[in-house]
Amino acid sequence: MRKLLQLIVLLFITLNAYAQSGTIKGRVLDNNQLPLPGVNVAVLGTQQGAITDIDGEFTISGVATGPATLKLSFIGFKTLEIELNVDGRTTELSEITLYEGNEILQDVEVTAERTNKFSREETAYVAKLPLKDMENTQVYTTITNELLVSQTVTNFEDALKNATGVDKLWTSTGRGGDGAGYYSLRGFSVQPQLVNGMPGLTNGTINAANIERIEVLKGPSATLFGNSVGSYGGIINVVTKKPYAGQGGMVDYTTGSFGFNQLTADFNGALDKEKSVYFRLNTSYQTKGSFQDAGMRETFFIAPSLTYRANNRLSLSFYGEITKAEQTNPTMLFLNRAVPSAASNLEELGYNRNLSFTSNALTLKTPTSNFRGEASYKLSDNWTSQTVVSTSHTITDGYYSYLYDYGVYPTNVFTRLINKQNGQTNTFDIQENLIGDFKIGNLRNRFVFGIDYLTATSSDYSSGYAFYGSVSPSGQLYADNPLTPEVETGPWALTTAGVDAALANQPNGSNKATQNVISSYVSDVINFTPTLSVMASVRLDRFENEGDLEGAGAYDQTTLSPKFGVLYQPIADKLSVFANYQNSFNNVGPALVGDPNDGPQTLKSFDPEQANQLEFGFKTNLFYNRLNATVSYYGITVSDKVMADPDNPFNQIQAGEVTSSGFEIEINANPVAGLNFRGGYTNNESEVIETDNDNQLGTRPLEAGPKELYNFWATYEVQNGALTGIGFGFGINGSSERAVLNYANTGTFMLPKYTIGNASVYYQLEKFRVGLKVNNLFDEEYYSGWSTITPQEPRAYLLSLQYKF
Repeated sequence: MRKLLQLIVLLFITLNAYAQSGTIKGRVLDNNQLPLPGVNVAVLGTQQGAITDIDGEFTISGVATGPATLKLSFIGFKTLEIELNVDGRTTELSEITLYEGNEILQDVEVTAERTNKFSREETAYVAKLPLKDMENTQVYTTITNELLVSQTVTNFEDALKNATGVDKLWTSTGRGGDGAGYYSLRGFSVQPQLVNGMPGLTNGTINAANIERIEVLKGPSATLFGNSVGSYGGIINVVTKKPYAGQGGMVDYTTGSFGFNQLTADFNGALDKEKSVYFRLNTSYQTKGSFQDAGMRETFFIAPSLTYRANNRLSLSFYGEITKAEQTNPTMLFLNRAVPSAASNLEELGYNRNLSFTSNALTLKTPTSNFRGEASYKLSDNWTSQTVVSTSHTITDGYYSYLYDYGVYPTNVFTRLINKQNGQTNTFDIQENLIGDFKIGNLRNRFVFGIDYLTATSSDYSSGYAFYGSVSPSGQLYADNPLTPEVETGPWALTTAGVDAALANQPNGSNKATQNVISSYVSDVINFTPTLSVMASVRLDRFENEGDLEGAGAYDQTTLSPKFGVLYQPIADKLSVFANYQNSFNNVGPALVGDPNDGPQTLKSFDPEQANQLEFGFKTNLFYNRLNATVSYYGITVSDKVMADPDNPFNQIQAGEVTSSGFEIEINANPVAGLNFRGGYTNNESEVIETDNDNQLGTRPLEAGPKELYNFWATYEVQNGALTGIGFGFGINGSSERAVLNYANTGTFMLPKYTIGNASVYYQLEKFRVGLKVNNLFDEEYYSGWSTITPQEPRAYLLSLQYKF
């Protein structure tokens, strides 16, 4: 009787347990609707899971009732997460399709609509491995396509305003070599030079029409990416739109203030009956004027992409971006870094921001092209080989001018210097990655070994700079050249004929330099337990600079760059505590130095710089991905830093040590259905702690930007009732004051702090969307700069009409 009672009690407990749990069954297929055996199926946050059998089927029993997330992963295929509700019965998932991974590594594809539309995603690029954010010891920000659409973003600069800790130093100038925009990140300047994890140079600005997302990697990241595409503050990686399984597309027309008009189109579809080849085409045409008395930009952009799945093991992809652009270079007042400034703020300067000091006749043409080919071959269930080839080509052709304060006039007068740009840059990169996901004993290893070869050739045959009148910030013209004894009267007409006449006697430069970099790297993420992991990475980099045409400035350098990280999840998939050590280096390329008024500039070479970062913090992913947050503190030290010479504006010196430390917080949330918001705040302390020039010692580097930055954006879309589909958005971007001149011998010039408001309203149906966006809602007057002063756009309106098919 006693044993019978024990059996009854045990049976009751078992039945009661199963009454509080359910079963998940399903079948996994590939893109050809063939069964996929060996797929790993896991219930996130638990130790429960299964492996699909020969028919692609799986069964997971005893799953707790309530919301659950199912993760399906298989080497060579895009990882898939499915959110479902377990109700105590059997949940049938009859057909689940996994698609071949066509990015550089695996990437996430979620079939259902995401709840938290602004949250970070699993990415193959940040670690060159398919790691979720909660598993990654590096801090990064993801700017999703959903976020960009909600803001009616039409340019790359506005897109980057969503990245915590990123601030514009100056906009794209279009000039050869360094014409892309500059941004401050963790106290250091950075340009966007990485596209889909590979070098993708531009001398203009990146077209927003082809952006799937932007990934901003924080901290020195040379271990996996080298030094050619980032800075000590981090790296900006643009992930482009790619073909997907299905047929569809959209057409969008946006018009707005200051002569803005943009037409974009996106088409995706299969090219064969077997649906093994998919093609996607994104294109855009844009024209824009200026709020100033002159200024324009016209661009045509086209981006074809194709993926071909040869079989279950091999997939091939091709991506291209071609841009044809013409623009006036933006108005910037260059402050003198060698003599005392007559003004310390905008009020004393007397700047009329509505003046451009140029004309629409003086334009730069900046065509660019980027092409990439990828081959992914699944060697086994645990190993994948991926080969990536990329090329970039940029040209600069046209007139470039700038305004510089020589300090020879009595008060704030800027001399206009102008030249004819004629330069181009070509890059070629080939990369081979061997990616594994395997176990050694009970330890899971996610491993990548890569070899990378990059060659870049830059040539510059631009003319010298000619004096072309001087102006005060209020617009008064000074005809005579203060640097010559002769009296000059102008008339300095802003026409091509007038400028060509002034440039007739200017010599043309003849500078060409080639850099070759061959590297190998290895990275391993080891899980000692499901919640405790360690990352160890190292890169060996061989840099060769061939110098100019005569071989001047040539040098070789071999550098080793390590990276370590440790991560522990006190609550699996919900809370991560991490720490990292990251290293970066910079084989500083030769720089053109010398006063252009004295003749052609010359190349100057430098020793390599080194940067080291220590960082710690935590990440959260709570309430089924509805609350995603990262909080971290970092410290970076850079030695042998190359800096601008305060005593000579046309020279650079290498004798500095710089420290940068700061606190960052970013939150992405979806508290209720239809409401999504993102917020970020950073506080950065940067200082020159060692230098041969006492004028810089103890100062904040100009490239560090403002000490404090904050950003916020929220959208709400009505989910039910007669107003379904109507949405609203509001956000702010702000910064503390910043010094754009800050040396002992010059004094300090401060740009004021600002807070910019933006708002939107939209209405969308299944195929149609109309939206109205207001940028700089309160018409704030604000400026950016980096030893320069550039006025930013006042209040502007955008109206967007979109149709999906």
